[in-house]
Amino acid sequence: MNRCAMKRPARRAVLRLLPAMALVLLPALAQAQTMRLFPRHALRGEIAFSSYPELLLNGQAARLSPGARVRDAVNMQPMHGDLVGKKFIVNFTLTSMGMVQEVWILAPAEIARQPWPRTLQESQSWSFDQAAQVWAKP
Repeated sequence: MNRCAMKRPARRAVLRLLPAMALVLLPALAQAQTMRLFPRHALRGEIAFSSYPELLLNGQAARLSPGARVRDAVNMQPMHGDLVGKKFIVNFTLTSMGMVQEVWILAPAEIARQPWPRTLQESQSWSFDQAAQVWAKP
């Protein structure tokens, strides 16, 4: 006994349309992603990844700290092997020992958000609006 009010051919047609509807809606959902919020102590720089945990940060040798997190432009955590040999504009935080703790690979819209401090001295002297993610020079 079939209890569904919809006839079998109509039900099959609806089930065939569901994947197509999902493909149409996914790009719209991806664009609706909210703006990432970076902490006040995040600095901007350029990172070139080499063999783990070594990297170049603004042209200087640096290391990822134990437990460091790297997030790509869509906030996913890529495998380190996928990053080796590539350079990115990033926001990053440092530990008290100067090791890189958190890295956010920036999307083009995030890179366009200027100014952003590149040194600890700049971040201490500029003012930061956490909600708008905007820095203001004195």
